Amino acid sequence: MADTRKVTVSTDAHGHTAGWADATPAPGPADSRAAAFFDVDNTMMQGASIYWFARGLAARRYFTTGDLARFAWQQARFRLLATEHAGDMSKARQAALAFVEGWRVGDVERLAEEIFDELMAPRIWVGTRRLAQRHLDAGQRVWLVSAAPVEIGRVIAARLGLTGAIGTVAEVVDGAYTGRLVGDLMHGPAKAEAVLQLATVEGLELARCTAYSDSCNDLPMLDAVGRAVAVNPDGALLRTARDRGWEVRDFRTGRRAARIAVPSTAALGLLAGAVSAGRALHRRRHPA
Repeated sequence: MADTRKVTVSTDAHGHTAGWADATPAPGPADSRAAAFFDVDNTMMQGASIYWFARGLAARRYFTTGDLARFAWQQARFRLLATEHAGDMSKARQAALAFVEGWRVGDVERLAEEIFDELMAPRIWVGTRRLAQRHLDAGQRVWLVSAAPVEIGRVIAARLGLTGAIGTVAEVVDGAYTGRLVGDLMHGPAKAEAVLQLATVEGLELARCTAYSDSCNDLPMLDAVGRAVAVNPDGALLRTARDRGWEVRDFRTGRRAARIAVPSTAALGLLAGAVSAGRALHRRRHPA
């Protein structure tokens, strides 16, 4: 059977680019004007999807364990910088996908499928997955919204039986990644802009839509829809949710929540941290 999956890239009047991918073809939903949007990292999944992807690459010797350690350290460091210095986002954008430069799209998708089954599937929050299923059972479409590459988001959505994914779009030439982005990192306001674009294309009524996230960085997306739900919220989002009367769902418990704190930092930070690991990988694959 032909592969009907697709990645759509859309640019608005302000030059902002969003990408979304259909995970599985499906008949028209019963409730075609409503949808749900789920952040991935620490909302749908324990930890960051790009972190687990890097772990899987390390296990396959695409990275060394030292590369992975630098990867995680720079992720945590960048999160602090990005919070305090908005200008550092430009550095993240330039560096975000350097580690896949020269890779074939098909290879990344194949690896993402393998690594999801090995490392990500056991870390899907059962409670969040049930929330998504409620929307599907109501005939609504469900999209993941993540800073991770849209190809990884598409794999996760397909494995979970969701409609599709919105994610960071990497430039592809002749079937291979150039290491550059198309548009912005799917982070903060960019998520809200992408949701607005998708709603226009799909004919959604945002007032009837729901968004789920763990992070205050996603407030623009949460504000863009009629119903916002804080899932496993950070402190700032929890305070906002209480102030605004939003629903709060927390599936973490005690020490388990503490243990996942490091890998659950923002995916964009890990993408920035990938630069040093990506350069090392590039040297091993293309020695002078």
